[in-house]
Amino acid sequence: MQVITNLLSNALKFTPDSGNIRISVEDKNDNILIKVQDTGIGIPAHLQPFLFDKFTKAGRQGIHGEPSVGLGMSIIKTIVEWHNGQIWFESTEGIGTTFYIEISKDN
Repeated sequence: MQVITNLLSNALKFTPDSGNIRISVEDKNDNILIKVQDTGIGIPAHLQPFLFDKFTKAGRQGIHGEPSVGLGMSIIKTIVEWHNGQIWFESTEGIGTTFYIEISKDN
């Protein structure tokens, strides 16, 4: 729940009021794939490799001035990995971001 809450919070933080946020869950045999997709500002390509680092330089102020300390994505990744899952993303600046979480149904 914490992972989904944090991803939704980030999507809201970086998606304009006229944008869209979508959550989906897909059954993949022994795993579940969760997607959190937004039509927000996207993550610049030069910051993407650092997104999951603690105190990342990819931490940015939200579009409405919300502050960031650069820990949220590191915490999300840690929680997913504690459950033997994987997290990754695709992002295009100015178009949006999709986060993928794949986790075993046994968790």
